[in-house]
Amino acid sequence: MVGVIGVLEGFGVITVVIAVGFVLAHLGVVTLDYQWMLSRLVFFVGSPALLFSVLSEVDVAGALSQALVANAVSVVVVAAIALALARWRWRRGWGDATLSALTAGYVNAGNLGLPIAIYVLGDASAVAGALLLQLLVIAPLAFVVLDQSGSGERPTVLSVLSRPFRNPVTVGALIGVVVAVSGVSVPRWVADPIDLLAGLAIPGMLIAFGISLRLGPKPGASGAGGQVAVLSMLKLVIQPLVAYVVAHLLLGLDGSALLAVVVVAGLPTAQNVFVTAVRYDRAVPVVRDVVFATTVLSFVTILTIAALLA
Repeated sequence: MVGVIGVLEGFGVITVVIAVGFVLAHLGVVTLDYQWMLSRLVFFVGSPALLFSVLSEVDVAGALSQALVANAVSVVVVAAIALALARWRWRRGWGDATLSALTAGYVNAGNLGLPIAIYVLGDASAVAGALLLQLLVIAPLAFVVLDQSGSGERPTVLSVLSRPFRNPVTVGALIGVVVAVSGVSVPRWVADPIDLLAGLAIPGMLIAFGISLRLGPKPGASGAGGQVAVLSMLKLVIQPLVAYVVAHLLLGLDGSALLAVVVVAGLPTAQNVFVTAVRYDRAVPVVRDVVFATTVLSFVTILTIAALLA
């Protein structure tokens, strides 16, 4: 019962805030321009502040565990499949293909993963490894490709190495990890305004998503239904299955540790992938459709995982 309540609470929170954006757009209070503005505000201000706040308090050593290995392998497998399909099956450019890889493997570890970790798994740190992997490895690599594909410039070693440090999301995450590892106590006069700005991130990205659902192309109107279906299946079926195989059969995890790995892998595509798509103006309808489909359908996936492994 606790697991079911946790899943319901996690999805309930997201649904209500998305509905706020939808209703505001329906009533004409906001226009589609507000989606663009909110997405940029979240990307440049809210998300960096949120990631600093979360990661500065993470037990980094505890997050580097066998669970992280299983999650990393599951991400690599589905991202590689999505990237290959996007490039050579769907004939997309590197920017769009990178976003396809993100939609297939980048889990909603923040605004959905945290409440589910607390109420279903009973341990908020269960998503810490996935957060670190995504923010310190996957996101910087993706931003390098997206920045380079957008600029059209031939990448140099210096530009590739320095570009992550010019991205506000990565910078916020890196500073948070440095604080966590060093054990430095952040003064309240510094932490309080950062925490306040961090409050922009989750409601901002969800409201922007709701605005897009009402004023943007309708779900399924991307003209790439097959691509959306395949990416959604990779996210909700293949990724948790790979995580289970690696965690249980190869690493010997069982019980609550195994449940945590598979539940995290079964989380839907993160809303900040949609924010990133808007930011770079790449594959926005496809990403929006995958985020929508996986958010709705992951309810069934996570309930099934909890029923089978709890």
